[in-house]
Amino acid sequence: MSILNILMAQMNTLVGDFEGNTQKVIDAVALAEKVHQVPVVVCPELTLSGYPPEDLLLRPSIEQRVSQALSALCVSMTGGAYVVIGYPLFEDGVLYNVAGVLHRGEVVAQYRKQSLPNYQVFDEKRYFNSGAQPCVVSIEGVMVGLSICEDIWEAAPARQAADAGAQLLLNINSSPFHRGKRDERVETVGLTARQAGIPVVYVNQVGGQDELVFDGGSFAVTADGDIAAAAPQFEEGLYWLRLDFAGSAIHIDSPDLHPPMSDLEATWQALLLGVRDYVNKNRFPGVILGLSGGIDSALTLAVAVAALGADRVEAVMMPFRYTSQMSTEDAAEQAKILGVNYKVISIEPIYEAFMNSLAEEFSGTQPDTTEENLQARCRGVLLMSISNKKGALVLTTGNKSEMAVGYSTLYGDMAGGFDVLKDVPKTLVVELCRHRNLLGPCIPQRVIDRPPSAELAPDQKDEDSLPSYDILDRILALYVEEDFSAEAIIATGLDRDQVMRVLRLVDINEYKRRQAPIGVRITRRGFGRDRRYPITSGWHLGD
Repeated sequence: MSILNILMAQMNTLVGDFEGNTQKVIDAVALAEKVHQVPVVVCPELTLSGYPPEDLLLRPSIEQRVSQALSALCVSMTGGAYVVIGYPLFEDGVLYNVAGVLHRGEVVAQYRKQSLPNYQVFDEKRYFNSGAQPCVVSIEGVMVGLSICEDIWEAAPARQAADAGAQLLLNINSSPFHRGKRDERVETVGLTARQAGIPVVYVNQVGGQDELVFDGGSFAVTADGDIAAAAPQFEEGLYWLRLDFAGSAIHIDSPDLHPPMSDLEATWQALLLGVRDYVNKNRFPGVILGLSGGIDSALTLAVAVAALGADRVEAVMMPFRYTSQMSTEDAAEQAKILGVNYKVISIEPIYEAFMNSLAEEFSGTQPDTTEENLQARCRGVLLMSISNKKGALVLTTGNKSEMAVGYSTLYGDMAGGFDVLKDVPKTLVVELCRHRNLLGPCIPQRVIDRPPSAELAPDQKDEDSLPSYDILDRILALYVEEDFSAEAIIATGLDRDQVMRVLRLVDINEYKRRQAPIGVRITRRGFGRDRRYPITSGWHLGD
């Protein structure tokens, strides 16, 4: 009988930090060797560089940095551990995405990723060449095949490894989160295991990287595709598996079998991790946001406090003549519940100063959205000024529904560094608020129940300018995330006039979204790196 003690090293790396990422691996190996004499430490895809390194891969020094990191790792390996780790590798001037096996100070095997994703958020064909061969290496008498992330979503790489004699497949990943992604992974990896006839250990990274969030959730499946072990989502950690190989019988034993999170809880945790890592990895001391008494800023504040702690969050209420008493009361109540630093700064004198300066330019015109946008810009100036003085990051509070149709103000409520809700539709904002309140008092109930309003004009309601959010979000999901045409959306039973109006708003507001802060991606297609439409276009609406 052969035994493999495998450590799934679910790591939170930092892109470009070769020294820090290498040290994480060294520390994991040292811990593993205290537990088992010959552990197999499996690390995520591109661990040494972090993922996605993007155009850092084009820098002249990248080859030297990888070489130095590998050398440092090999020098540290004085025990019996095997380390399976991802890194970029140059060979004859060509770059590959590689999984290497290190043992006793040497690189004993290297696998070159075959399936390079080039859709949604992925650009791997911009940087890497595809490998063509399987890689099967003997580890303590067990024939172990290697694969990398997208390889597991196609049948050929796993079948190649099995045909080459693999008894086990290790698949290392940097697979970003979107809603429903865990179930997709489990189903796909289970199918691949059944088709290849061998167990699969799937190791994923965890952490936030700009707009992407990696949720971990590493797991192992039997040759029948059944889950035998599962690490938690959204937690960095080291998780053990024991695999017993007795002839054709393979038994997987693990103390960790964490149940999957509900969709709402996973979305909540993704927002927390995305905010926490963006703030901490970019070394901001804290955050500041405008707390309006509305639902979007209420959820943004709740996320910020849960991610960073109340002592690192400042909320500013910036009332104007149209701000309701309900809004001022609810903002103050939530700030008190959460214990954040809370300030009230009226924009009335700032607005009047702007209007006086613009009096000649505005002479002979009637009030319109210009005056409404000016209110938002007054607030943006205040928040950015506080940010400049204190070094805190401004969190904007616009949701995906608003970003889609341009219901936002450039240099106003869009002013800031990170938009927590950028990929969260309005209807999901409501669900997340209710979910958060189940965890303890946080968001006043009437903030959730009241009709949404920007409060930029007397008795203003969002639905004065937009369809109801239930309808709006249905249209947006089909158009933005599913690529339905206008006629296909209308065929689902939605009103033609509403559909055409919403699609036109989406199309003409691309210029705004290009200037918006990044934010956490939680859907299959957010407004960011995986949706790249031209601003100037003669494309016909809704095609």
